Amino acid sequence: MAATLAKLRTLKPLVGKMAPRLGYQSGNEQQRSRFRDQTQEWRAWYKTARWQKLRWSVLVRDNFTCKMCGKVDASKGGLHCDHVEQHHGNEDAFWAGPFQTLCAHCHNAVKQQAERRR
Repeated sequence: MAATLAKLRTLKPLVGKMAPRLGYQSGNEQQRSRFRDQTQEWRAWYKTARWQKLRWSVLVRDNFTCKMCGKVDASKGGLHCDHVEQHHGNEDAFWAGPFQTLCAHCHNAVKQQAERRR
């Protein structure tokens, strides 16, 4: 019995170091984001100068104010330029809009929950 427990203790550190086979390790958002960047080619559109210019114009148009909760945030990463309608990877829909400004909380929690319910 003691020999079996010793083997189990030595396996635990090895399991944590194994490369994920189903995508990413739960709880590691940086790794999850990298995996999504590799598997969803439309995510590269967010890294273009065209998107950055469009995003900035939407934030300025909306006076850096969240359309859901009214929070004003002029910090660099506090607001998101959000697609009002999902684009589902369609390039024409991605660039066409309409767009709205959302704070990080409304974009990552409230809007995402509403989209999942549909």
